Amino acid sequence: MSAPLLAREVAAAVAPYLTDVVLCPGSRNSALTLALLARRDLRVHVRIDERSAAFLALGMARQQRRPVAVVMTSGTAVANCLPAVIEAAQAHVPLVVLSADRPRALVGTGASQTIDQVGLFGAYAPTVQVESLGEVGQIRQALAEFPQVHLNVAFDIPLVPEALPAREGEAHQPRQASTGQADHGEARVDLGRPTLVIAGDEAWEVEELAEVPTIAEPSAPTPFHPVHPLAAHLLSGAIGGQGGEESIVTKPEQVIVVGHPTLHRPVLALLEDPEVEVTVLSRTGTVTDPGRHARRVASRVTVTGQTPGRWYAITRAASEMAAQAVREAVASSEYGFTGLHVAAAVADSVAVGDALFLAASNAVRDASLVGLPFSGVDTHTPRGAAGIDGTVSQAVGLALAAQAADPTAVRAPRTVALLGDLALLHDAGGLLIGPMEPRPENLTLVVANDDGGGIFETLEMGAPALRESFERGFGTPHGARMEELCAAYGVDYARAGSLSELLGALDEAEEAGGFRLIEARTRRDTRRDLHSALERALRVSP
Repeated sequence: MSAPLLAREVAAAVAPYLTDVVLCPGSRNSALTLALLARRDLRVHVRIDERSAAFLALGMARQQRRPVAVVMTSGTAVANCLPAVIEAAQAHVPLVVLSADRPRALVGTGASQTIDQVGLFGAYAPTVQVESLGEVGQIRQALAEFPQVHLNVAFDIPLVPEALPAREGEAHQPRQASTGQADHGEARVDLGRPTLVIAGDEAWEVEELAEVPTIAEPSAPTPFHPVHPLAAHLLSGAIGGQGGEESIVTKPEQVIVVGHPTLHRPVLALLEDPEVEVTVLSRTGTVTDPGRHARRVASRVTVTGQTPGRWYAITRAASEMAAQAVREAVASSEYGFTGLHVAAAVADSVAVGDALFLAASNAVRDASLVGLPFSGVDTHTPRGAAGIDGTVSQAVGLALAAQAADPTAVRAPRTVALLGDLALLHDAGGLLIGPMEPRPENLTLVVANDDGGGIFETLEMGAPALRESFERGFGTPHGARMEELCAAYGVDYARAGSLSELLGALDEAEEAGGFRLIEARTRRDTRRDLHSALERALRVSP
Protein backbone atom coordinates (compact mmCIF):
# COMPACT_ATOMS: atom_id res chain seq x y z
CA MET A 1 0.00 0.00 0.00
CA SER A 2 1.40 3.42 -1.04
CA ALA A 3 1.93 5.47 2.13
CA PRO A 4 1.34 8.83 0.34
CA LEU A 5 -1.95 7.61 -1.17
CA LEU A 6 -3.18 6.18 2.13
CA ALA A 7 -2.16 9.37 3.96
CA ARG A 8 -4.05 11.52 1.46
CA GLU A 9 -7.24 9.51 1.96
CA VAL A 10 -6.89 9.55 5.76
CA ALA A 11 -6.43 13.34 5.72
CA ALA A 12 -9.51 13.70 3.52
CA ALA A 13 -11.51 11.50 5.91
CA VAL A 14 -10.71 13.49 9.07
CA ALA A 15 -10.81 16.99 7.56
CA PRO A 16 -14.65 17.36 7.45
CA TYR A 17 -14.83 16.89 11.24
CA LEU A 18 -11.98 19.23 12.23
CA THR A 19 -10.69 22.77 11.94
CA ASP A 20 -7.37 22.29 13.76
CA VAL A 21 -4.64 19.68 13.82
CA VAL A 22 -1.48 19.59 15.95
CA LEU A 23 1.45 17.89 14.20
CA CYS A 24 4.61 16.45 15.70
CA PRO A 25 7.58 15.77 13.42
CA GLY A 26 8.51 12.16 12.72
CA SER A 27 9.49 9.74 10.00
CA ARG A 28 6.69 7.19 10.03
CA ASN A 29 4.03 9.94 9.91
CA SER A 30 5.82 11.94 7.19
CA ALA A 31 3.30 11.15 4.44
CA LEU A 32 0.48 12.11 6.77
CA THR A 33 2.24 15.35 7.72
CA LEU A 34 2.60 16.34 4.06
CA ALA A 35 -1.02 15.45 3.31
CA LEU A 36 -2.34 17.52 6.23
CA LEU A 37 -0.12 20.50 5.41
CA ALA A 38 -1.55 20.42 1.89
CA ARG A 39 -5.12 20.91 3.09
CA ARG A 40 -6.64 24.39 2.84
CA ASP A 41 -9.46 23.49 5.23
CA LEU A 42 -7.29 22.78 8.29
CA ARG A 43 -5.29 25.04 10.60
CA VAL A 44 -2.07 23.18 11.35
CA HIS A 45 0.01 23.75 14.48
CA VAL A 46 3.42 22.12 14.92
CA ARG A 47 5.03 21.10 18.22
CA ILE A 48 8.08 18.99 18.93
CA ASP A 49 6.87 17.21 22.05
CA GLU A 50 3.89 14.88 21.72
CA ARG A 51 2.80 15.30 25.32
CA SER A 52 2.57 19.09 25.03
CA ALA A 53 1.03 18.73 21.57
CA ALA A 54 -1.76 16.52 22.89
CA PHE A 55 -2.57 19.00 25.66
CA LEU A 56 -2.46 21.88 23.17
CA ALA A 57 -5.07 20.03 21.12
CA LEU A 58 -7.08 19.43 24.29
CA GLY A 59 -7.02 23.13 25.15
CA MET A 60 -8.30 24.07 21.71
CA ALA A 61 -10.98 21.39 21.88
CA ARG A 62 -12.16 22.71 25.27
CA GLN A 63 -12.78 26.14 23.78
CA GLN A 64 -14.18 25.02 20.43
CA ARG A 65 -16.28 22.16 21.83
CA ARG A 66 -15.39 20.06 18.83
CA PRO A 67 -12.61 17.56 18.10
CA VAL A 68 -9.00 18.55 17.54
CA ALA A 69 -6.49 15.96 16.34
CA VAL A 70 -2.91 15.40 17.45
CA VAL A 71 -0.67 13.59 14.95
CA MET A 72 2.60 11.78 15.64
CA THR A 73 5.00 9.04 14.59
CA SER A 74 5.09 5.51 15.96
CA GLY A 75 6.39 4.11 19.24
CA THR A 76 6.56 5.97 22.54
CA ALA A 77 5.52 9.15 20.72
CA VAL A 78 1.98 7.76 20.84
CA ALA A 79 2.23 6.79 24.52
CA ASN A 80 3.08 10.40 25.40
CA CYS A 81 -0.54 11.30 24.59
CA LEU A 82 -2.01 9.12 27.35
CA PRO A 83 -2.33 11.85 30.05
CA ALA A 84 -4.21 14.15 27.67
CA VAL A 85 -6.43 11.31 26.47
CA ILE A 86 -7.37 10.45 30.06
CA GLU A 87 -8.23 14.07 30.87
CA ALA A 88 -10.21 14.39 27.64
CA ALA A 89 -12.17 11.22 28.35
CA GLN A 90 -12.99 12.09 31.97
CA ALA A 91 -13.82 15.71 31.13
CA HIS A 92 -15.76 14.65 28.02
CA VAL A 93 -13.74 16.86 25.67
CA PRO A 94 -13.50 15.48 22.11
CA LEU A 95 -9.91 14.58 21.20
CA VAL A 96 -8.50 12.56 18.31
CA VAL A 97 -5.12 10.82 18.40
CA LEU A 98 -4.00 10.15 14.82
CA SER A 99 -0.90 8.00 15.05
CA ALA A 100 1.34 6.51 12.42
CA ASP A 101 2.35 2.88 12.93
CA ARG A 102 4.62 0.27 11.47
CA PRO A 103 2.99 -2.64 9.60
CA ARG A 104 1.55 -5.12 12.09
CA ALA A 105 3.96 -7.79 10.86
CA LEU A 106 6.83 -5.86 12.50
CA VAL A 107 5.28 -5.84 15.99
CA GLY A 108 7.20 -8.18 18.27
CA THR A 109 10.16 -8.52 15.91
CA GLY A 110 12.44 -6.00 17.64
CA ALA A 111 12.03 -3.52 14.79
CA SER A 112 13.07 0.03 15.68
CA GLN A 113 10.49 2.38 17.18
CA THR A 114 7.86 -0.36 17.12
CA ILE A 115 5.45 -1.13 19.94
CA ASP A 116 1.95 -2.59 20.03
CA GLN A 117 -0.12 0.57 19.58
CA VAL A 118 -3.50 -1.12 19.22
CA GLY A 119 -5.53 -0.62 22.39
CA LEU A 120 -2.81 1.58 23.89
CA PHE A 121 -5.36 3.95 25.49
CA GLY A 122 -7.58 1.22 26.88
CA ALA A 123 -11.09 2.26 27.82
CA TYR A 124 -10.26 5.97 27.45
CA ALA A 125 -10.16 5.92 23.62
CA PRO A 126 -10.88 2.93 21.38
CA THR A 127 -8.38 2.16 18.62
CA VAL A 128 -9.46 2.10 14.99
CA GLN A 129 -6.80 0.27 12.99
CA VAL A 130 -6.32 1.32 9.37
CA GLU A 131 -3.94 -0.54 7.08
CA SER A 132 -5.53 -0.14 3.64
CA LEU A 133 -7.68 2.20 1.58
CA GLY A 134 -10.66 -0.09 2.13
CA GLU A 135 -10.50 0.58 5.87
CA VAL A 136 -10.45 4.40 5.68
CA GLY A 137 -14.24 4.46 5.92
CA GLN A 138 -13.93 3.28 9.52
CA ILE A 139 -12.43 6.68 10.36
CA ARG A 140 -15.60 8.56 9.44
CA GLN A 141 -17.71 6.07 11.37
CA ALA A 142 -15.47 6.36 14.45
CA LEU A 143 -15.52 10.18 14.45
CA ALA A 144 -19.30 10.10 14.36
CA GLU A 145 -19.47 7.51 17.15
CA PHE A 146 -16.68 8.23 19.66
CA PRO A 147 -15.81 11.61 21.24
CA GLN A 148 -12.30 10.35 22.06
CA VAL A 149 -10.76 8.01 19.52
CA HIS A 150 -7.36 6.64 18.54
CA LEU A 151 -6.92 6.37 14.77
CA ASN A 152 -3.89 4.13 14.21
CA VAL A 153 -2.68 4.06 10.60
CA ALA A 154 0.00 1.62 9.48
CA PHE A 155 2.33 3.01 6.80
CA ASP A 156 4.83 0.95 4.82
CA ILE A 157 7.83 2.24 2.90
CA PRO A 158 8.31 4.25 0.76
CA LEU A 159 7.04 6.85 3.20
CA VAL A 160 7.07 10.04 1.12
CA PRO A 161 5.95 10.96 -2.39
CA GLU A 162 8.37 12.15 -5.08
CA ALA A 163 6.75 15.62 -4.98
CA LEU A 164 4.61 17.58 -2.58
CA PRO A 165 0.91 16.63 -2.71
CA ALA A 166 -1.49 19.01 -4.45
CA ARG A 167 -3.45 21.47 -2.33
CA GLU A 168 -6.91 20.19 -1.37
CA GLY A 169 -10.01 21.20 0.57
CA GLU A 170 -11.99 24.38 1.08
CA ALA A 171 -13.18 26.22 4.19
CA HIS A 172 -16.13 24.40 5.73
CA GLN A 173 -18.38 24.07 8.74
CA PRO A 174 -17.23 20.92 10.56
CA ARG A 175 -19.60 17.97 10.54
CA GLN A 176 -21.17 16.90 13.80
CA ALA A 177 -18.86 14.53 15.62
CA SER A 178 -19.87 12.41 18.58
CA THR A 179 -20.53 14.35 21.78
CA GLY A 180 -20.62 11.32 24.06
CA GLN A 181 -23.76 12.58 25.80
CA ALA A 182 -26.06 10.28 27.72
CA ASP A 183 -29.68 10.59 28.81
CA HIS A 184 -30.43 9.33 32.32
CA GLY A 185 -34.08 10.29 32.20
CA GLU A 186 -36.06 12.58 34.48
CA ALA A 187 -36.34 13.05 38.25
CA ARG A 188 -39.11 14.71 40.26
CA VAL A 189 -37.89 17.09 42.97
CA ASP A 190 -39.87 18.87 45.70
CA LEU A 191 -38.27 22.29 46.20
CA GLY A 192 -40.45 22.90 49.23
CA ARG A 193 -37.82 20.98 51.19
CA PRO A 194 -34.52 22.77 52.06
CA THR A 195 -32.51 22.09 48.91
CA LEU A 196 -28.93 22.87 47.95
CA VAL A 197 -27.52 22.58 44.43
CA ILE A 198 -23.84 21.71 44.04
CA ALA A 199 -22.67 22.54 40.51
CA GLY A 200 -19.27 21.43 39.26
CA ASP A 201 -17.37 21.21 36.00
CA GLU A 202 -19.62 20.25 33.06
CA ALA A 203 -22.63 21.71 34.85
CA TRP A 204 -25.24 23.46 32.74
CA GLU A 205 -28.01 25.92 33.48
CA VAL A 206 -30.96 23.93 34.76
CA GLU A 207 -33.84 26.34 34.44
CA GLU A 208 -36.02 24.51 36.95
CA LEU A 209 -33.31 24.94 39.63
CA ALA A 210 -32.45 28.58 38.90
CA GLU A 211 -33.97 29.84 42.17
CA VAL A 212 -32.32 27.23 44.39
CA PRO A 213 -29.29 28.24 46.54
CA THR A 214 -26.22 26.90 44.74
CA ILE A 215 -22.58 26.21 45.51
CA ALA A 216 -20.95 26.58 42.09
CA GLU A 217 -17.38 25.70 41.19
CA PRO A 218 -15.52 28.22 38.97
CA SER A 219 -16.26 26.46 35.66
CA ALA A 220 -19.98 26.06 36.40
CA PRO A 221 -22.60 28.59 35.29
CA THR A 222 -23.00 31.58 37.58
CA PRO A 223 -25.93 30.92 39.94
CA PHE A 224 -28.68 33.39 40.76
CA HIS A 225 -28.45 32.55 44.49
CA PRO A 226 -24.74 31.78 45.01
CA VAL A 227 -23.54 30.10 48.20
CA HIS A 228 -19.86 30.34 49.13
CA PRO A 229 -18.19 26.88 49.20
CA LEU A 230 -16.85 27.44 52.73
CA ALA A 231 -20.44 27.82 53.87
CA ALA A 232 -20.59 24.02 53.69
CA HIS A 233 -18.99 24.08 57.15
CA LEU A 234 -22.14 25.81 58.40
CA LEU A 235 -24.61 23.76 56.36
CA SER A 236 -23.76 20.44 57.95
CA GLY A 237 -25.94 20.43 61.05
CA ALA A 238 -27.64 22.83 63.46
CA ILE A 239 -26.62 25.94 65.38
CA GLY A 240 -27.90 27.58 68.52
CA GLY A 241 -30.11 25.68 70.92
CA GLN A 242 -28.41 26.84 74.14
CA GLY A 243 -30.22 28.30 77.15
CA GLY A 244 -33.55 26.87 76.11
CA GLU A 245 -33.42 28.48 72.66
CA GLU A 246 -34.59 26.54 69.66
CA SER A 247 -31.73 25.38 67.44
CA ILE A 248 -31.67 26.35 63.76
CA VAL A 249 -31.33 23.41 61.40
CA THR A 250 -28.81 24.41 58.75
CA LYS A 251 -28.43 21.09 56.97
CA PRO A 252 -30.22 20.71 53.61
CA GLU A 253 -32.72 17.88 53.37
CA GLN A 254 -31.66 17.24 49.80
CA VAL A 255 -28.70 18.04 47.57
CA ILE A 256 -28.87 18.10 43.80
CA VAL A 257 -25.54 17.57 42.04
CA VAL A 258 -25.18 19.05 38.56
CA GLY A 259 -22.13 18.03 36.56
CA HIS A 260 -18.87 16.96 38.17
CA PRO A 261 -17.98 18.78 41.42
CA THR A 262 -14.61 17.80 42.93
CA LEU A 263 -13.01 20.73 44.75
CA HIS A 264 -13.94 21.12 48.43
CA ARG A 265 -14.00 18.34 50.99
CA PRO A 266 -16.71 19.93 53.21
CA VAL A 267 -18.93 20.34 50.14
CA LEU A 268 -18.39 16.78 48.98
CA ALA A 269 -19.02 15.55 52.53
CA LEU A 270 -22.64 16.64 52.15
CA LEU A 271 -22.97 14.07 49.36
CA GLU A 272 -22.01 11.28 51.75
CA ASP A 273 -24.15 12.42 54.68
CA PRO A 274 -26.75 9.67 55.27
CA GLU A 275 -29.25 12.29 56.43
CA VAL A 276 -29.10 14.14 53.08
CA GLU A 277 -31.02 12.85 50.07
CA VAL A 278 -28.86 13.13 46.93
CA THR A 279 -29.98 13.47 43.32
CA VAL A 280 -27.31 13.53 40.62
CA LEU A 281 -27.88 15.21 37.25
CA SER A 282 -25.51 14.23 34.46
CA ARG A 283 -25.59 14.42 30.68
CA THR A 284 -22.63 12.06 30.22
CA GLY A 285 -21.72 8.57 31.32
CA THR A 286 -20.08 9.99 34.46
CA VAL A 287 -22.23 10.09 37.59
CA THR A 288 -20.59 12.05 40.43
CA ASP A 289 -21.49 10.00 43.47
CA PRO A 290 -18.22 9.06 45.25
CA GLY A 291 -20.10 7.81 48.31
CA ARG A 292 -22.47 5.71 46.17
CA HIS A 293 -25.22 7.44 48.11
CA ALA A 294 -27.39 8.97 45.36
CA ARG A 295 -31.06 8.10 45.46
CA ARG A 296 -31.69 9.23 41.87
CA VAL A 297 -29.64 9.78 38.71
CA ALA A 298 -31.21 11.83 35.93
CA SER A 299 -30.51 14.30 33.16
CA ARG A 300 -33.63 16.44 33.64
CA VAL A 301 -35.88 17.46 36.51
CA THR A 302 -39.47 18.41 37.04
CA VAL A 303 -40.07 20.37 40.21
CA THR A 304 -42.87 21.07 42.63
CA GLY A 305 -43.00 23.54 45.51
CA GLN A 306 -40.90 26.62 46.17
CA THR A 307 -37.76 27.24 48.20
CA PRO A 308 -38.78 28.27 51.74
CA GLY A 309 -37.89 31.84 52.67
CA ARG A 310 -36.25 30.58 55.86
CA TRP A 311 -33.87 28.43 53.79
CA TYR A 312 -32.92 31.41 51.64
CA ALA A 313 -32.09 33.34 54.80
CA ILE A 314 -29.99 30.51 56.26
CA THR A 315 -27.93 29.93 53.10
CA ARG A 316 -27.50 33.65 52.46
CA ALA A 317 -26.25 34.25 56.01
CA ALA A 318 -23.88 31.27 55.86
CA SER A 319 -22.53 32.40 52.51
CA GLU A 320 -21.89 35.95 53.66
CA MET A 321 -20.15 34.71 56.80
CA ALA A 322 -17.82 32.56 54.67
CA ALA A 323 -17.13 35.31 52.14
CA GLN A 324 -16.36 37.75 54.96
CA ALA A 325 -13.85 35.32 56.45
CA VAL A 326 -12.02 35.19 53.11
CA ARG A 327 -12.10 38.98 52.73
CA GLU A 328 -10.58 39.38 56.18
CA ALA A 329 -7.86 36.82 55.44
CA VAL A 330 -6.90 38.62 52.22
CA ALA A 331 -6.90 41.99 53.98
CA SER A 332 -4.75 40.74 56.85
CA SER A 333 -0.97 41.24 56.80
CA GLU A 334 -0.50 38.20 59.03
CA TYR A 335 -0.13 35.69 56.19
CA GLY A 336 1.95 37.74 53.77
CA PHE A 337 1.48 37.48 49.99
CA THR A 338 -0.13 34.09 49.29
CA GLY A 339 -1.73 32.20 46.46
CA LEU A 340 -5.12 33.32 47.74
CA HIS A 341 -4.04 36.94 47.18
CA VAL A 342 -2.95 36.05 43.65
CA ALA A 343 -6.33 34.46 42.91
CA ALA A 344 -8.08 37.55 44.28
CA ALA A 345 -6.04 39.80 41.97
CA VAL A 346 -6.78 37.63 38.94
CA ALA A 347 -10.48 37.56 39.81
CA ASP A 348 -10.44 41.33 40.12
CA SER A 349 -8.80 41.72 36.70
CA VAL A 350 -10.95 39.51 34.47
CA ALA A 351 -13.91 41.05 32.68
CA VAL A 352 -16.88 40.03 30.59
CA GLY A 353 -15.68 38.47 27.35
CA ASP A 354 -12.39 37.19 28.80
CA ALA A 355 -11.41 33.53 28.92
CA LEU A 356 -9.94 32.16 32.13
CA PHE A 357 -8.00 28.93 32.57
CA LEU A 358 -7.48 27.66 36.12
CA ALA A 359 -4.92 24.97 36.80
CA ALA A 360 -5.69 22.05 39.05
CA SER A 361 -4.47 22.03 42.65
CA ASN A 362 -4.47 25.33 44.56
CA ALA A 363 -5.23 27.64 41.62
CA VAL A 364 -8.81 26.52 41.02
CA ARG A 365 -9.52 26.17 44.76
CA ASP A 366 -8.24 29.65 45.54
CA ALA A 367 -10.28 31.06 42.65
CA SER A 368 -13.35 29.39 44.10
CA LEU A 369 -12.72 30.91 47.53
CA VAL A 370 -12.44 34.46 46.17
CA GLY A 371 -15.79 34.30 44.42
CA LEU A 372 -15.68 32.68 41.00
CA PRO A 373 -17.60 31.89 38.81
CA PHE A 374 -18.25 35.30 37.23
CA SER A 375 -20.96 35.82 34.68
CA GLY A 376 -19.62 36.46 31.18
CA VAL A 377 -16.16 34.98 31.83
CA ASP A 378 -15.52 31.76 29.87
CA THR A 379 -13.85 29.66 32.58
CA HIS A 380 -12.12 26.32 32.02
CA THR A 381 -10.30 24.00 34.40
CA PRO A 382 -8.98 20.44 34.01
CA ARG A 383 -11.26 18.67 36.47
CA GLY A 384 -11.66 15.42 34.53
CA ALA A 385 -8.65 13.68 36.06
CA ALA A 386 -7.69 16.85 37.99
CA GLY A 387 -3.97 16.65 37.21
CA ILE A 388 -1.51 19.49 36.64
CA ASP A 389 -0.36 17.83 33.40
CA GLY A 390 -0.19 20.02 30.32
CA THR A 391 -1.43 23.19 32.01
CA VAL A 392 0.60 25.64 29.92
CA SER A 393 -0.23 23.86 26.67
CA GLN A 394 -3.96 23.83 27.44
CA ALA A 395 -3.90 27.55 28.21
CA VAL A 396 -2.09 28.24 24.94
CA GLY A 397 -4.60 26.07 23.08
CA LEU A 398 -7.50 27.92 24.67
CA ALA A 399 -6.03 31.29 23.64
CA LEU A 400 -5.28 30.17 20.07
CA ALA A 401 -8.79 28.80 19.62
CA ALA A 402 -10.37 31.95 21.04
CA GLN A 403 -8.47 34.24 18.68
CA ALA A 404 -9.12 31.97 15.69
CA ALA A 405 -12.86 32.24 16.33
CA ASP A 406 -12.75 35.84 15.07
CA PRO A 407 -9.57 36.34 13.03
CA THR A 408 -10.71 39.75 11.75
CA ALA A 409 -11.04 41.27 15.24
CA VAL A 410 -8.84 44.34 15.82
CA ARG A 411 -7.63 42.83 19.09
CA ALA A 412 -7.52 39.18 20.09
CA PRO A 413 -9.81 38.23 22.98
CA ARG A 414 -8.03 38.17 26.30
CA THR A 415 -7.12 34.88 27.98
CA VAL A 416 -5.75 34.69 31.52
CA ALA A 417 -4.38 31.51 33.08
CA LEU A 418 -3.79 31.06 36.81
CA LEU A 419 -1.37 28.30 37.76
CA GLY A 420 1.18 27.30 40.34
CA ASP A 421 4.92 26.99 39.93
CA LEU A 422 4.87 23.19 39.79
CA ALA A 423 2.20 23.23 37.08
CA LEU A 424 4.37 25.61 35.06
CA LEU A 425 7.53 23.56 35.47
CA HIS A 426 5.64 20.32 34.76
CA ASP A 427 4.77 21.69 31.31
CA ALA A 428 7.52 24.24 30.66
CA GLY A 429 7.83 22.82 27.17
CA GLY A 430 4.40 24.22 26.44
CA LEU A 431 6.02 27.67 26.28
CA LEU A 432 7.92 26.63 23.17
CA ILE A 433 6.25 27.95 20.02
CA GLY A 434 8.31 27.92 16.82
CA PRO A 435 8.76 31.05 14.69
CA MET A 436 6.53 29.64 11.92
CA GLU A 437 3.64 28.84 14.27
CA PRO A 438 0.63 30.92 15.34
CA ARG A 439 1.27 32.55 18.73
CA PRO A 440 -1.22 33.68 21.34
CA GLU A 441 -1.81 37.38 20.78
CA ASN A 442 -3.37 38.11 24.17
CA LEU A 443 -2.46 35.47 26.76
CA THR A 444 -1.25 36.15 30.29
CA LEU A 445 0.03 33.31 32.48
CA VAL A 446 -0.09 34.25 36.16
CA VAL A 447 2.14 31.91 38.16
CA ALA A 448 1.79 31.83 41.95
CA ASN A 449 5.33 30.72 42.76
CA ASP A 450 5.68 29.53 46.35
CA ASP A 451 8.74 27.43 45.47
CA GLY A 452 7.12 24.04 45.81
CA GLY A 453 4.00 22.07 46.57
CA GLY A 454 1.81 24.52 48.43
CA ILE A 455 -1.25 22.28 48.08
CA PHE A 456 0.31 19.80 50.52
CA GLU A 457 0.66 22.42 53.25
CA THR A 458 -3.07 22.16 54.00
CA LEU A 459 -3.41 18.39 53.63
CA GLU A 460 -2.72 15.59 56.10
CA MET A 461 0.97 15.34 55.23
CA GLY A 462 1.42 18.98 56.22
CA ALA A 463 0.62 18.25 59.89
CA PRO A 464 3.23 19.41 62.44
CA ALA A 465 4.11 15.84 63.43
CA LEU A 466 5.22 15.07 59.86
CA ARG A 467 7.15 18.29 59.15
CA GLU A 468 10.60 16.72 59.39
CA SER A 469 10.05 14.89 56.09
CA PHE A 470 7.66 17.40 54.57
CA GLU A 471 10.01 19.64 52.59
CA ARG A 472 11.88 16.81 50.91
CA GLY A 473 8.89 14.62 50.07
CA PHE A 474 6.09 17.14 49.50
CA GLY A 475 7.31 20.73 49.64
CA THR A 476 9.89 19.93 46.93
CA PRO A 477 11.51 23.38 46.63
CA HIS A 478 13.11 23.91 43.22
CA GLY A 479 14.61 27.40 43.05
CA ALA A 480 13.79 27.69 39.33
CA ARG A 481 14.55 31.07 37.72
CA MET A 482 11.42 31.77 35.73
CA GLU A 483 12.69 34.96 34.16
CA GLU A 484 15.46 32.98 32.47
CA LEU A 485 12.97 30.29 31.45
CA CYS A 486 10.82 32.92 29.76
CA ALA A 487 13.85 34.43 28.05
CA ALA A 488 14.78 31.02 26.65
CA TYR A 489 11.30 30.54 25.18
CA GLY A 490 10.74 34.12 24.03
CA VAL A 491 7.89 34.89 26.44
CA ASP A 492 7.51 38.37 27.96
CA TYR A 493 8.08 38.39 31.72
CA ALA A 494 7.07 40.46 34.74
CA ARG A 495 7.52 39.86 38.45
CA ALA A 496 5.31 40.82 41.39
CA GLY A 497 6.10 40.53 45.08
CA SER A 498 2.93 42.03 46.50
CA LEU A 499 -0.76 42.37 45.76
CA SER A 500 -0.38 45.95 44.52
CA GLU A 501 2.51 44.99 42.23
CA LEU A 502 0.49 42.11 40.81
CA LEU A 503 -2.53 44.31 40.13
CA GLY A 504 -0.24 46.74 38.31
CA ALA A 505 1.35 43.95 36.26
CA LEU A 506 -2.09 42.64 35.29
CA ASP A 507 -3.18 46.11 34.18
CA GLU A 508 -0.04 46.44 32.08
CA ALA A 509 -0.56 43.01 30.53
CA GLU A 510 -4.16 43.83 29.66
CA GLU A 511 -3.06 47.01 27.91
CA ALA A 512 -0.07 45.53 26.06
CA GLY A 513 -1.47 42.15 25.04
CA GLY A 514 0.92 39.56 23.62
CA PHE A 515 2.14 36.40 25.33
CA ARG A 516 3.55 37.02 28.77
CA LEU A 517 4.12 35.42 32.14
CA ILE A 518 3.71 37.20 35.46
CA GLU A 519 5.57 35.52 38.30
CA ALA A 520 3.93 36.29 41.65
CA ARG A 521 6.46 35.41 44.36
CA THR A 522 4.31 34.08 47.17
CA ARG A 523 4.85 32.22 50.43
CA ARG A 524 3.41 28.90 51.51
CA ASP A 525 4.62 28.61 55.09
CA THR A 526 1.50 30.48 56.27
CA ARG A 527 -1.02 28.64 54.10
CA ARG A 528 -1.91 26.05 56.73
CA ASP A 529 -2.49 28.76 59.33
CA LEU A 530 -4.57 30.76 56.85
CA HIS A 531 -6.87 27.82 56.14
CA SER A 532 -7.13 27.00 59.83
CA ALA A 533 -8.21 30.58 60.48
CA LEU A 534 -10.91 30.31 57.81
CA GLU A 535 -12.24 27.13 59.38
CA ARG A 536 -12.22 28.67 62.87
CA ALA A 537 -14.19 31.65 61.61
CA LEU A 538 -16.87 29.24 60.40
CA ARG A 539 -16.90 26.93 63.39
CA VAL A 540 -20.19 27.26 65.23
CA SER A 541 -20.85 25.38 68.45
CA PRO A 542 -24.09 23.40 68.43
